[in-house]
This record gives sequence, C-alpha cells and structure tokens, in this order.
Amino acid sequence: MRRTIFGLIALLLLSACTGPGADTPRDLSGDWHGSINTPGNPLQIGVRIAGTTGTFDLPAQGLRALALKDVRLDGDAVSFHLPDVPGGATFDGTLNQDGTIAGSYSQGGQTAPFTLSAGALPDVGRPQEPQPPFPYRSEDVTYPSGPLTVAGTLTLPEGEGPFPAVMLITGSGAQDRDETIAGHKPFLVLADAITRAGYAVLRVDDRGVGGSTGDLQQSSYDDLTGDALAGLAFLKTRAEIDPAKIGLLGHSEGGYLAPLVAQRAGAGGVAFVVLMAAPAVTGEEVLVLQNRLLFQQAGAPPEQVQAQIDYVRNLSGLLRAQNYDAARQLSRDRIAQQTSALPEDQRPSAAELEAQLPATPAYRAVLTYDPAPALRALQVPVLAIFGAKDLQVPPTQSEPALRTLLAGKPDVTIRTFAELNHLMQPATTGAITEYPTIDTTIDSEVLNLVTNWMSERF
Repeated sequence: MRRTIFGLIALLLLSACTGPGADTPRDLSGDWHGSINTPGNPLQIGVRIAGTTGTFDLPAQGLRALALKDVRLDGDAVSFHLPDVPGGATFDGTLNQDGTIAGSYSQGGQTAPFTLSAGALPDVGRPQEPQPPFPYRSEDVTYPSGPLTVAGTLTLPEGEGPFPAVMLITGSGAQDRDETIAGHKPFLVLADAITRAGYAVLRVDDRGVGGSTGDLQQSSYDDLTGDALAGLAFLKTRAEIDPAKIGLLGHSEGGYLAPLVAQRAGAGGVAFVVLMAAPAVTGEEVLVLQNRLLFQQAGAPPEQVQAQIDYVRNLSGLLRAQNYDAARQLSRDRIAQQTSALPEDQRPSAAELEAQLPATPAYRAVLTYDPAPALRALQVPVLAIFGAKDLQVPPTQSEPALRTLLAGKPDVTIRTFAELNHLMQPATTGAITEYPTIDTTIDSEVLNLVTNWMSERF
C-alpha cells in the first residue's frame, strides 16, 4: 500500500497463486481467481499463468501485474513465487481433482491458506467511485514549482464562475492525485462530491509520482509547502476561480501541511482549511502511539511493543540531529532483528533492505515536525474531522490538542465520528488490513459535512 497514510508501518503485502481448470489439467496456463485467507480479512487475488511465468493482481491494495515466476506442477504439487515482494512470497499447494488449487502462502515468516479456481477475478466493487458522464468539467493540468513540474487534475463546475475552490493535499508516502490506497481512491471521491456542490477542486500527484517530477523522499516540509503554494498561485491564474475563496483540504500528513501552507501564504492567501484525520501533536508522538496501538492490535507481546517504541524514539533522535548514517544503521539492525528467524531466502535482499530504511529528509520532516505554531496562527474558518477508530492518527491524542490550539478562534468546527477509521470509512476494528475489505471509500456523512460546511461559508 502506498505506504499508507501517515506512518512507518506499511500494509502487509499479501500476494497469491496459480490455478488449473477441471479434471486435473497438466498445464496451469490461463486465468485464476481466489483468495488468501488472512484471519478476519480474506484478500481476493487474481493470477494469470503462461507456462512457467505469469502475473499477479491484488486489487484491494492497488497491485496489478506483479511478476510471477517458477510456476511448477510436479504430480499434484503446485508451487510458484513473487520475486519482487520484500521478504519473499511463495505459494505451495495441491492441484485437486475438481480443478482447484489449495495450499499455503508464506511471506516474511507469516503464513495463510489460499485457494484458487479457474477464471478471471471479478472487478472489485467500489460503489462510490464516480463514473462518467460527469456534470462538470475535468482538465489535466501542469504548473511549475521552482525547477519541478507538478501534474494534476482540475475539476470545474459547469458555467463561467468564478467559483470558490479547494486544493487537496495527500497523506504520507508517494501518493497519486486520487490518493489511491487499499483499492480506494479517496481524493477522486472527494473531488467528485465537492465539484458537484459547486466548487473547483485541484488534486495533484506527489513528487516523483505520475506526471510530477522530483523525489519525495528527499523533500523537506519547506519543499512540500512550496509545491502547495505553487498550486495556489496556479489556481489564482484561472479566470473560472475566485482568488479570494480558495481553501485547502489536508488528509493525514496533509493535515500537517495545510495549516503550514496557510501560514506561509499570509493574510488573504487561503480562505479556509479542512483537516481530515490530521495530527495535532509532534510526528514522534503520533508515531509512538500509532505503533503501540497497531502492534498491540496485532497481538505482539509487551516486550515487542516496547522494543518498537524504543526504536521509534531512537530513530527520531537521530533524525532530529540529521545523523542519517546512524539512523540507517539503526534501521538495518532493527530489520535484521525482526527477520533473523526467517529462512535466508525469505529475508529482504540488501537492495530491498536499503529501499525500506526510514532515514531520509522526508521521514525527518514527519518525525520532527511540531504543528502547534501553524495551527495557532490560523485565522480562517477551520473544519476538523476525526474517526474514533483511527489507529494511525488516534483522535484521543490529537483532538484535545487541536481544541486547545484553536481555542478562541472565531470559526472552528471539530467533529469525531464514532465508527470511522483513518480513511473515514465505517469500520469494525480500524485496522489497516481492514481498509481494502470495506466497500465504502468515504462515509457519506463526512462528504455531506464537508460540502455543507463549505456551502454555508462560501
């Protein structure tokens, strides 16, 4: 998963297998579909085999056409693996008389049963994903941010305008303009709802994603706020947009950036700010509680939970000091410790390990950032939305802090929804692994709150 939204913990990348037809075929070539049956969270998978190779799809996590290799059928024993998955992903199963395959999927020391049947995987249903024809205009745009190019999509209501507008700011990790995650496209759904309500919406690819240039991992918050300010400047060049009525909507880490952009834009630069699952304490404190909750939910014993907390604290200190070499070594040691019990062929390669190290300017920006000054400086209407089941930016930590920081401001609305998670989905547990299993992308109450709140003011 686009490493999700705000955190050092990524979704476990689960992957799948191969499959035959009926009456025990000797050639597995063709389309297969089935599931990896992780506890409480079966993941639908699709496999296309051609001889000894193929491709693998996991739509719920946005994975398409991953390379599948070494497909073998030895008697009734079936095996194959995904070479590009960190930690190794292997499938060992049996070709049954009814033409199905069943067995065990293994990755990074974790195992889960899988099953496959002949035929292509049906499309995953996302009922909120907008489909044409649209009652508004959509335009692919680019504009400069210093030496870089930012690419995105501008949606405009029908008519001449000028319209109020909002720019969407993504969460952590390399995000596309739709903020695609876990098979969902939250920013596409938001842009559709807000544009239908009469507002122009700009959503863009992060640095190094899609049509945008640059390297997100080497970017500071100064760099990222500069990109957002360039977006504001672009919107103000458009005749269809009212330059005095342009706001920001930031999700997760984007909720760190939105107030900072408003502060740097100065008086009159930003008309309003919407914060969705936005942290209101330092990045270090967010990640400490996030890691604690996620490890506890996964059933880790107390000593493992504390070891992870100690790691986050030590990593934060090294990044604050900009001691990237020591931070990388700390992370190498931690990964080695966590994978030491795995068979050698399931441990990350040297290249995979280096690619996972959280020791870059982008991580430093998150871990060391304190949002308090920018939040206190806000002098525009603010809407803040939390989900009580959010384990990544827990509202028990950030909502009280936000209320304190915005106390006395003239127009502040803060709302926590009891049953929603970090993506603003109706959730049961709030776990990251639950995101792709939920059909809803953003709860309709949240969409209505955002559009009604904006309509009342602009």
